[in-house]
Amino acid sequence: MSKKGKKKSKNNSSVDGNRRLAENRQARYEYEILETLETGLELLGTEVKSIRAGKVNLKDGFCLIKKDQIQLHNVHISPHNHAGKFFNHEPLRIKRLLAHRKEIEKLKISLERKGLTIIPLSLYLKGSWIKLKIGVGKGRKTHDKRDREKINDSKRDVANALKRF
Repeated sequence: MSKKGKKKSKNNSSVDGNRRLAENRQARYEYEILETLETGLELLGTEVKSIRAGKVNLKDGFCLIKKDQIQLHNVHISPHNHAGKFFNHEPLRIKRLLAHRKEIEKLKISLERKGLTIIPLSLYLKGSWIKLKIGVGKGRKTHDKRDREKINDSKRDVANALKRF
């Protein structure tokens, strides 16, 4: 049997089998994530096409709760190439996140604590639905980041030493 007919898939799936479309790696470095939540997104058709093509940037994104709704701000979704100028979307449009009322109330209560914010962590496909994982995080100080780097370096050194023996 030959293996010519089989295609190699890209290794961009997460641990739970969902296809990862975008990830905010900087968020885990800048913030200490205390709690995570999976939410849906209210999107336009051209936004869905652009996200599936991987043309989304979560780096500067943040979430606010207004009128008992979670809003996603400052996430750039590039305009779709094959849509006309009239039918395309705004790249920095404010998007509404879909979550249960109890989850939103829980987030509201946790945000009342000083120094906490909601940040987007990753964007992925779950079946045919686009989901966004958001996290409640507390900003890290510079010395916390350095301590974290030292711990990671020591873990990496120990793992490399164990591989040699």
